Amino acid sequence: METISNEKAELRVAAQARRDALPVDARKAAAETIAARDFPLAITSGVIISGFMPLKSEINPLPLLQKLSLAGARLALPAIAGRGKPLIIRAWEFGAPLDRGQWGIREPKPEAPEVEPDILLVPLLAFDRAGYRLGYGAGYYDMTIHRLRALKPVIAVGIAFAAQEVPKIPTTPRDERLDLVLTEREVIDLRGK
Repeated sequence: METISNEKAELRVAAQARRDALPVDARKAAAETIAARDFPLAITSGVIISGFMPLKSEINPLPLLQKLSLAGARLALPAIAGRGKPLIIRAWEFGAPLDRGQWGIREPKPEAPEVEPDILLVPLLAFDRAGYRLGYGAGYYDMTIHRLRALKPVIAVGIAFAAQEVPKIPTTPRDERLDLVLTEREVIDLRGK
C-alpha cells in the first residue's frame, strides 16, 4: 500500500503540473466543446445530475451543467461533510446562493435538500482507460460513489482534458471505477471494461 501511495503522490504532482500548464483559452474551449457535444446518456425529466464547482485549473463543468439543466435534469453539487466521510450531495440550480466550503470550494447552503444523484460528474487530476481516476488524495469521490452505488445504480462520469489521460493509475481496493470520461477529444465509454 505504501508503494501505491507513493506512486499516486508522484503522479499527482506530475498531473497537476500538466493540467496547470494548459493555456486558459484551451481550458475554456475544452469545456465548451464537451458541452456542445451530445451527452452520451439519456436525460429524462427529473434525472438528478451532480456536478462540481471547478477548483484551480480543473475543467469547468458549468457549460455542460447548463445544457443538462435546459434538457430537464435536476442539478446538485457536493458539500464536504468532513475528512473520511462521503460528500453530501445537495440540490442546486443556477442562480442559487452558494457558501464557501473547505479549500474555498463553492457548495450549496446547508438548508439545500440532500439528494441521491443518478449521474455524478467527477473532477480528476488523471484518468486511465481502465476507468480509474486520480483525485487529490482524500478519497471523497471514491467514498461517495461507493455509498451511492450501494443505494441505487449511479453512473460516474469523469470530465477532464484529454491531456489528463495516463497509461495506468495505481489502484487500491477502495478506488471506484468511472463509467465514462468526457474530454474535448472524445467520449470514453468504460462500462464494458
